[in-house]
Amino acid sequence: MARRLPGSPTCQDGRVSTTAPSRSPRISAVMRETQAVTPLELFFDLVFVLALTQCTALMADTPTWEGLAKGLLVLGVLWWAWVGYAWLTSLVDPEEGVVRLAIFAAMAALLVAALCVPQVFEDTGLLTAASFADGPLQGGLWVLAIALDMGGPYLFGADGWKLMPAHFSERHGLIVIIALGESIVAIGAGVGAEVGAGVVVAAVLGVVVAAGLWWLYFDIVALVAERRLSNAAAGRERNELARDCYSYLHLPMVAGIVLVALGMKKTLGEPGDALKLVPAVALLGGAALYLFAHVAFRWRAIHRLNRQRLACGVILIALVPLAVAVPSIASVAILAALLIGLIVFENHRFAELRDRLRHQVAHENH
Repeated sequence: MARRLPGSPTCQDGRVSTTAPSRSPRISAVMRETQAVTPLELFFDLVFVLALTQCTALMADTPTWEGLAKGLLVLGVLWWAWVGYAWLTSLVDPEEGVVRLAIFAAMAALLVAALCVPQVFEDTGLLTAASFADGPLQGGLWVLAIALDMGGPYLFGADGWKLMPAHFSERHGLIVIIALGESIVAIGAGVGAEVGAGVVVAAVLGVVVAAGLWWLYFDIVALVAERRLSNAAAGRERNELARDCYSYLHLPMVAGIVLVALGMKKTLGEPGDALKLVPAVALLGGAALYLFAHVAFRWRAIHRLNRQRLACGVILIALVPLAVAVPSIASVAILAALLIGLIVFENHRFAELRDRLRHQVAHENH
C-alpha cells in the first residue's frame, strides 16, 4: 500500500482535496537571505532626513563654535542610533515577523528624538539626561555618551555577527544620498522672500557642489568598497571592516555634508555678503572633512592613500580666510570649481582603472 507524503492532497470517497494546509502567521524573526535593501528600510531612513534637517537648523540658529559643536554632538548620537538598525536589518529580514513592528516603533522613537533636537540642550529636553546639566558638564556628558556607544564595538570586538555585504554597503550609500538631499533642502530653506539673480546663481552652484560630493562617492568609491567588503572573509575580518569603513568613517562623511548644508543655507540668505567665520568653516571645512573621511575610508579598505583628495581638503581649509573676505556666492563658486577640478583630474588620471572597475562591477551584477 502506498504511503501518503506529508502535506500531499488527501483522497476521500474518490475525491481529491486540493486545499493547502493553513499556515500560522510568522511571529519570530527570520534571518535575512537577500542583499537588496527593502522598501521598509527606505521608509525608515526617511525619518533620518528630519534628524539631519534639525541638526542643520540647530547650528544655523546659533552659528557659533558652541552651536557647531552641539549640532555635531547631536548628529553623532542620532547617527549611532541609525547604525544599530543598519546592522540589525543586515542580519534579520525587516519585513518578516515581529521585526516589522519593531522597525515602525523605532521610526516613531527616532522621529520624537529628531523633534526634540532644537531644545535638546535646554531644560525642556526631557528625553536626554544631559539636558539637566549646564555648560562644560553638559558637553562632557554628551561626549561620554557618544564615546561609550561608539567605543563598545571597538573594545569588545566584532565577532559573532553576520551581515550581507552588498546590503550593508548599499544601505550606507543611501544614507549618503539622504544627507545630500538634506543639503538641497537647506538651499531652499535659506532663500529669503525675494529670489533674485544672486540667489538663483547660488542655488545652481549649490546643486553643483552637491553633485560633486555625490560623484566623488558613487562614481567608483562605493563600488570598490562594496567589492572589498564582499571579498573579506566572513566573520571577524568582514565585521571589523564594516565597522570601521561604514559605521565609523561614514559619520564624518555625513557630518561634512551637513556642515556644507549649513554654509549653503547661510549663503542663500545673503549671497552678496561675506560669510562669517563659523559658516565659512562649515562650508569649506565641511567639504574638507568629507574628503578627509574618503582618504581614511580608502586607507582602511585597501591601504592606499588618496593624495589628491587629501591635498584638495588641505586647500579648502587654507581658503577659509578668503571666504570671510569675499561674497559668499564667490566662496560657493570656489568650492564648486575645486570639486569639479578634482573630479576631472581623477577621471583623466585614472581613466583606464576607472573604466575597468566599473565594467567589472556591472558584469558581476548581471
